[in-house]
Amino acid sequence: MELTDDLAFASRIVRLARTSCVALGLVWWLAVSTLDAHPALDLSLLAGWVLMPSLLLLSLRRPLLRYVLVLPSSLVGLPLLVISARGLGEGSIATVGWQMLTAGILLGGTLGIWFWFRWLPVPRWLHEPFSPHRWLLIGLHVGLIVGGLLLVGVAAVR
Repeated sequence: MELTDDLAFASRIVRLARTSCVALGLVWWLAVSTLDAHPALDLSLLAGWVLMPSLLLLSLRRPLLRYVLVLPSSLVGLPLLVISARGLGEGSIATVGWQMLTAGILLGGTLGIWFWFRWLPVPRWLHEPFSPHRWLLIGLHVGLIVGGLLLVGVAAVR
């Protein structure tokens, strides 16, 4: 279902597009405004922010475009790995926030590869896109991102 134009799945794609537009915009803004990082990291985050919701919405008509979501995921995930590995966040709260953001983004990418692309076997109890077990994993993904954004934001205000 994940790579089809099934109407039941279309609302999830629209929700993902909206959410990624806001969340990835906040990630980019926090990186630009709180870190002294290489401009290439900022540019990569910006490109990922623009591409993710755009490709998601375009995939409503052409579901196979969802394979291309690997590109914006990488454009966001790789800079976050660098930010986390180098401890570019000022202070322990910000550092933990960037690490949580990185973990949340990487978890989301892994869930996408696992569930949408089926590159790894999906157990029967996780096969249904709207199953409660999948919602638990999505909740963890969202919780890490929101928690990370909050910690980085709180550290920025201090």
